[in-house]
Amino acid sequence: MYEYIKTVIPQERILFHEPMSKHTTFRVGGEAECLIMIQDEEELAKLIPYLHRIEQEYFILGNGSNLLVGDKGYRGIVLKFGEKMEQIRVEGTRITAKAGALLSQAAVAAKENSLTGLEFAAGIPGSIGGGVVMNAGAYDGEMKMVVESVRGMDRDGQILTLDNDTMEFGYRTSAIKYRPIIVLEVVLQLAEGDRHKISERMDELSQLRRSKQPLEYPSAGSTFKRPEGYYAGKLIMDAGMRGYRIGGAQVSNKHCGFVINTGKATAADIREVIEEVQERVKERFHVSLEPEVVFLGDF
Repeated sequence: MYEYIKTVIPQERILFHEPMSKHTTFRVGGEAECLIMIQDEEELAKLIPYLHRIEQEYFILGNGSNLLVGDKGYRGIVLKFGEKMEQIRVEGTRITAKAGALLSQAAVAAKENSLTGLEFAAGIPGSIGGGVVMNAGAYDGEMKMVVESVRGMDRDGQILTLDNDTMEFGYRTSAIKYRPIIVLEVVLQLAEGDRHKISERMDELSQLRRSKQPLEYPSAGSTFKRPEGYYAGKLIMDAGMRGYRIGGAQVSNKHCGFVINTGKATAADIREVIEEVQERVKERFHVSLEPEVVFLGDF
């Protein structure tokens, strides 16, 4: 398998036993057996059909902002997009962004071109690709409001384009979340706006985040999806879980919807805190909290 991969990817972009703590916002996680930096769609089109044909497990890594990798690592192949898959271009009121571009970078590009509609995404730490898959959102905005179309690749290496309706966006989900389709590029349809007002709104949201979220600690952002009719953070607080801690993992005192790494957490610590929070909230309020965090590898 690796002999074939070397015919597609230069050896310096094939990393063996790569610590995943370097690639996730939790800053924890064991080693990936192999991490490959992908520079363009052509490389991906050669690898994906091959990996499916030999039934080799793989994982597409964005910015690692919604990911918890087990302490014992991941035995599959991690595919991470490189610089050429992070490009952003602006044409009129449209922004076309490669999947590896950060949502925050796209929001800045929108501001610089006096385009409004993406202010909500300025503080979301994920990539465009990951943001589309999970319909990322914040402060009354979400990706489904601005996505015009998504270019993706299926397991056969074929390219397909999905429009907004076909994406079937829902709360923190989309039509491709559980399908073997890799996001390559996203077209965002925005509107002309006043650059000063756009900048003011982004500054306002940034201040809100700093005042209400524990940004000084590694985390995956909001740990749980919002249960219908409730707020996860309030349920957790009312269940008496504020500041609850196992090892270096803790329910944030600042915002109970965040599980944070206080500095020396293990992935197992974080997962245990998440599971204990779920159990207590279920026991107290009969509400099931679903994590936004994806668990990968062996714990």
